[in-house]
Amino acid sequence: MTTTKQLQSRLQVLQQLEGTLMSRISHLSQLGSQYAGKRDLYKALGYKTTLSFADYYAQYRRQDIAKAIIDRPVETTWKGDLLIRETDDMDTPLELAWKELQERLSLKSRFSRLDKLAGLGQYAVLLLGLDDTASISDFGNPVVLPGRKLLYVKPISQDNAVVKTTVSDAHDARFGLPEIYGIVLATGAEINVHHTRIIHVSGSLLEDEVYGEPRLEAVFNRLMDLEKIVGGSAEMFWRGARPGHQVNVDIDADFLPEDKENLETQIDEYEHKVRRLLILQGMELKELSTQVSDPGNHVHVQIEMISAETGIPKRILTGSERGELASTEDKNSWLEKMQMRREEFAESAIVRAFVDRCIEYGVLPPPSKAETYTIVWEDLFAPSEEDKAEVGEIRARALKEYTANPVAQDTLPPEQFFKYCMGLKEQDVEIIMQAIDAEIVKEIDDEKGDDIHDEDDIVEEVRDI
Repeated sequence: MTTTKQLQSRLQVLQQLEGTLMSRISHLSQLGSQYAGKRDLYKALGYKTTLSFADYYAQYRRQDIAKAIIDRPVETTWKGDLLIRETDDMDTPLELAWKELQERLSLKSRFSRLDKLAGLGQYAVLLLGLDDTASISDFGNPVVLPGRKLLYVKPISQDNAVVKTTVSDAHDARFGLPEIYGIVLATGAEINVHHTRIIHVSGSLLEDEVYGEPRLEAVFNRLMDLEKIVGGSAEMFWRGARPGHQVNVDIDADFLPEDKENLETQIDEYEHKVRRLLILQGMELKELSTQVSDPGNHVHVQIEMISAETGIPKRILTGSERGELASTEDKNSWLEKMQMRREEFAESAIVRAFVDRCIEYGVLPPPSKAETYTIVWEDLFAPSEEDKAEVGEIRARALKEYTANPVAQDTLPPEQFFKYCMGLKEQDVEIIMQAIDAEIVKEIDDEKGDDIHDEDDIVEEVRDI
């Protein structure tokens, strides 16, 4: 039974939340206000002062750039395999169990979806479907430990995972954090879920530990401006390609009702159907002048602003790197940012939070030897097959020019050329030099027959030369 003291504590928490909410609403109401409130830029420009998850979700589903802002970082972050390592020598029970769990539940795909949903709203959650729930009501209870089996995981958006109650005990380590979530399933059913069955993921946090900043919030006005520019330019072209007409009627013209009806029919067919000829009597049809301007510069400004805030280079944001190679500086800067995102967000907030919870519940075995584990990502900076082919072509040209010029070989020995000019590693240079030595030995041996049997002596003789 809930005590009076607990009710008072919850009431105090609610009052604090109400005060915080009212303060934020007051701040939002000042957006766009100028000249002591006499000018409201947001109202004049059609911007919303308060945004909801529905606004962000609709923008993501319907606008290309909004979708790119959410998808590009997520796609790069979760690129490649995702492994757990304890040692380099052999597969441990934790490593093997992780591989099986990841394959069975398609975890990387679920994590990627969770990441997108967390960016669309202030948070998203991963529902852990454990085997200790015999009925719907069991989801509202803490997880029964130990030895649980994970049956499924479901990424759920903020819109379908409402925080219903928070921990009100000031002495609890989770004070102020969610206790019970109201989860709406795909079937439409709503269930209460205890926080022990939830991985809560928030984006950029400031004061609040629960509600982060949606990734589209800071650029939402720019997205609206893009809609106006791109949509307006399409409308401008449509109207400019089909200019309006002015009908000048002669002063002495006399129209019967059927003449007027016939004219309206002709104009309707001309405008909306395939008719391209008008039969006019006592009238002159004059085409109105139109003007169509290039929206490119205006679009460019908006993209610049969005790129500056999100940190996504313009070429990557717009996808133009496919037809026009993004600069090396842009690419490296982007990959460095994504590597940092992996370490500071994806790994800590999603992967480790999930793995630690699975170890706690007995879904995964604990680390066996090192008492810890390492998250191993695919190397973002590893050259692609196209990059390797391009580098190989450049090296082949350089090697051809080097071997064709005897003076170059006298100036720079082969080993130094391979190492400093070709950029090869020490072990690669050694393999090449061994191959060259072996070929020289074979040629000399063929020339002298059986007189020389010690290959080491030949190699030393050649290198001395």
